[in-house]
Amino acid sequence: MHFTAAQIAQLLQGTVEGDANATVSKLSKIEEGGEGSLSFLANPAYTQFVYGTTASVVIIGKDFPLSAPVKTTLVRVADAQGAFAKVLAMYNQIKLDKKGVSPQAAIAENATLGADCYVGALAFIGENVKLGSNVKIYPQCYVGDNVTIGDNTTLFAGVKIYSDCVIGKQCIIHSGTVIGSDGFRFATGPDGGAKIPQIGNVVIEDDVEIGANCAIDRATLGSTILRKGVKFDNLIHIAHNVEVGENTYYAAGGVVAGSTKIGKNCMFSGQVGIIGHLKIADGTIIAAQSGISKNTKAGEAYMGSPAWEASKYRKNYIHFRNLDKIVERIEKLEKP
Repeated sequence: MHFTAAQIAQLLQGTVEGDANATVSKLSKIEEGGEGSLSFLANPAYTQFVYGTTASVVIIGKDFPLSAPVKTTLVRVADAQGAFAKVLAMYNQIKLDKKGVSPQAAIAENATLGADCYVGALAFIGENVKLGSNVKIYPQCYVGDNVTIGDNTTLFAGVKIYSDCVIGKQCIIHSGTVIGSDGFRFATGPDGGAKIPQIGNVVIEDDVEIGANCAIDRATLGSTILRKGVKFDNLIHIAHNVEVGENTYYAAGGVVAGSTKIGKNCMFSGQVGIIGHLKIADGTIIAAQSGISKNTKAGEAYMGSPAWEASKYRKNYIHFRNLDKIVERIEKLEKP
């Protein structure tokens, strides 16, 4: 891909200062630059780098002040960071715009593929699978029988989708993730645990992104559900019959036990654990490494393990840090 400064300015509704024919073919950080690269400057803390950068073109705010001449060509825009994000999205779309079916892919005869799909080498597409238009199945993916995948969804290399699961439109699932593995259900008895068959599925609605090496278990009966707009980081485990509400964000290392219902617009930091059969209210915020063992209140923030309201936790943590001094005082008072 090659773009001139003039073309970039037109795309971003900006203006050029310098060589309008300066050409770029790659992206870079402003402190690294390099001939033929495009960078941006939005944070004043990085202003020093614009004077010596070797990037060919730099996107900068239209009112961003400079105290000395620069060698690079500038494209001035209303919002430099937003404009560069737009360029990144366009670059990524072009980079990942794969089409065609590899002769090394295995596709069942009764599977249905929409227009402009991509299926990579050693991918497997099972019986009665339905792929929408522009679906991308990267190499070594497994898509089990009766799976439905909506338009413009991408499965990166090594994703496994068990049978009967449903994935919506514009979803992204990263490498190593497993969708539809069995829930952890056993009927314990004197002779050991008897496995309870998991005959439900996983339903993932539109615009969901799931990071690498996540595991989303199928339901015992019914569905494990990720609602529209859910975003998962890497290494997250969602157990059977869990429901995650719209636009909820979950950072890496999280675990949710079976049948818990999570509301919409929640934000969970890393390594948050939630026990089963709870109701997590809309807008709940949970700090890193917290353990949730009770239902939450809408819009409340929680910390600790077991977790409680963040405001109370902070107050009591001050006392906990002084606990040794408090004990010493009590012991002195109790001495005969």
